[in-house]
Amino acid sequence: MKKEIYLDHAATTQMWPEVKVVMEPYLSDKYGNASTSYDIGKEAKRAMENARRKIADAIDANPEEIYFTSGGSESDNWAIKCLAGSRKKKGKHIITSKIEHHAVLNSCEYLESLGYEVTYLDVDEYGLIDIQNLKKAIRPDTTLITIMYGNNEIGTIEPTQEIGNIAHQHNVIFHTDAVQAVGQIPMSVKYQPIDCLSASGHKFHGPKGIGFLYAKDGVALPSFIHGGGQERGKRAGTENVAGIVGMAEALVLSTRRLRQSMRYVESLRDYFVARLMRECDGVRYNGHPSRRLPGNANVSFTGVEASALLVLLEEEGIRASAGSACNTGETRVSHVLAAIDVPKEYAPGSIRFTLGAENTKEEIDRTIQAVKNDIALLRQV
Repeated sequence: MKKEIYLDHAATTQMWPEVKVVMEPYLSDKYGNASTSYDIGKEAKRAMENARRKIADAIDANPEEIYFTSGGSESDNWAIKCLAGSRKKKGKHIITSKIEHHAVLNSCEYLESLGYEVTYLDVDEYGLIDIQNLKKAIRPDTTLITIMYGNNEIGTIEPTQEIGNIAHQHNVIFHTDAVQAVGQIPMSVKYQPIDCLSASGHKFHGPKGIGFLYAKDGVALPSFIHGGGQERGKRAGTENVAGIVGMAEALVLSTRRLRQSMRYVESLRDYFVARLMRECDGVRYNGHPSRRLPGNANVSFTGVEASALLVLLEEEGIRASAGSACNTGETRVSHVLAAIDVPKEYAPGSIRFTLGAENTKEEIDRTIQAVKNDIALLRQV
């Protein structure tokens, strides 16, 4: 059986060995509840607060601005629902984009059911919002703008600096879903006008089921889960100490290795895309050509169904994901591809390859050959 090639790092990443090592004590003998007052509880509390400091340092925040969650989806829900609710006296208008993660879109849809108004901004062919359209969309009753940092499907990086500046000029809170960006590209909330930011540990080689929400000092963040006094009374529930410690270690390592890994992954991605575009007929590269996450390569092929191509690739040990989802035999183009107007002859054959620092040129060469063979076969059917 051929060695597996994993090209779906946007879905999840393999936990690094160093992360497992630091987590293990808190899964065994250091099992104390961080809210208790005896020795093993205090030890867990110290480990948790040390992890909070490490995460804050990695994104240039203050420790008291970091709140632990179960992952990116919870962080998005917390920021959007609670911030909108806390500012409803000012107004009930929210601005987002049409290509957000469903954690954002579904949160906005929920708020619409409560009487809020949501403006969904269009994006251009590369997935970028238009700053002028954003300015026009702001109203006196606008309280929240939520625009993602980097898109999970096509990799496009949004102009967060400009978005945040515009938001603050109008006394509007700016939240960004940075789940795909934290640990992948340089991140500093100190030098960016970001009020709230969502992140998830398993996207940067940490454990699953743990994430964090950054809320800038001065942002009145309401409680999301009511119960005990954990997370300074904002998010009740016994803390996942092992997960928190592991996430912090993963982010420290990712930040330390960032410059080198970014250069390597970008070069590997560019090599991959250049060969596909040169050697395959009927292929399209989706997303911005340069303003994109390092490992993201979203490509579409004519005359091919993504689901069929993925099956053939999996038979050869190659793991990727679809830019479109199939349901009961009918191919549905994702909301992201629809928003950037991928032509109908390309959209059903969209595949998202997301590379990581663990991948090699040999793996990419093998993948390119497999893709060429498989699309040739599918086009004959």
